[in-house]
Amino acid sequence: MIIVDYFTIFNGFLLLGFILLILAILLDLIIGDPRWLPHPVIQIGKLISFLEQSWNKGEYRKIKGVFLTIAVLCVVFAITYFILFFAYQFHFLAGFLLEIYLISTTIAIKGLHSAAKSVFVPLVEGNLDEARFQLSMIVGRDTEKLNESEIVRGTVETVAENTVDGITAPLFWAFIGGAPLAMVYRATNTLDSMVGYKSESYIQFGWASARFDDVMNYIPSRLTAFAMWLASFFMKGPKRKEALHITKRDAKKHPSPNSGYPEAMVAGLIGIQLGGVNYYKGVESKRATMGEATRSLVAKDINRSILYMHGGWIVFVIFLFGLMLIKTMVLNEVKQ
Repeated sequence: MIIVDYFTIFNGFLLLGFILLILAILLDLIIGDPRWLPHPVIQIGKLISFLEQSWNKGEYRKIKGVFLTIAVLCVVFAITYFILFFAYQFHFLAGFLLEIYLISTTIAIKGLHSAAKSVFVPLVEGNLDEARFQLSMIVGRDTEKLNESEIVRGTVETVAENTVDGITAPLFWAFIGGAPLAMVYRATNTLDSMVGYKSESYIQFGWASARFDDVMNYIPSRLTAFAMWLASFFMKGPKRKEALHITKRDAKKHPSPNSGYPEAMVAGLIGIQLGGVNYYKGVESKRATMGEATRSLVAKDINRSILYMHGGWIVFVIFLFGLMLIKTMVLNEVKQ
């Protein structure tokens, strides 16, 4: 009679899942998102665009938007799951390597670092036109007339917000459910970026996509802000006490229920003010400010935000490792 030790098997899955995360992070740090490799997000975007063109018309747009969200997420989960299932059936190593790659496509550590640096370098060289152009590649706001301080603000806000969207949140969901859930998160984020607007065309149709994105980012955004604060203990000059106060005071002012947490934390740690007036296709948009305007923003603040981005995701991964150890110890206690 064969006795299956389910506790040992589950512990093995926990360890394997964490190893997948580490290797996916290393792969992203080495190659980023090379154009010569197929990227699943491009295909997800094509699916969303096709369904949006077919469904975002006529009556009942809110209900159609709900079906859009459900349909896209179910398709992405199913395709990812079955591709991995057959890869693992073919050979464990084939499935393992494929899952590493799929998870790596959901994170963008190297890409976010490079994007911020592409603004920083021309800025310190005094080439404002190039800095504005590079910023326009990563933000939706108008950048043609921005001065140095506004260019820095846009970059720092992007780095802070995308530390969650592009790094910690996909890692969080990959830790819970491997590549299938990581891809579901990336599909959720893509849905929000494509249809989750409050414009007349999307306010009803994109409602479900925007709300589900809020749900999936709720825990990661708050953990990321705290991880950044913990990482600040290994850096010079952070305003830790002020950062906690500012995050508690200002995070909820952000129009997003989640993005305000990393942005307020970074503003507090660096000692700057984020938010204010932006322009989108010439239309003014006022956003609540976060932090204290004790000085003008300078190019070096971009580097500081990059440091908190890296420190934040590293501490976040350490937290996931600790969570894995706690789960393992609890399971061992139950087994005994």
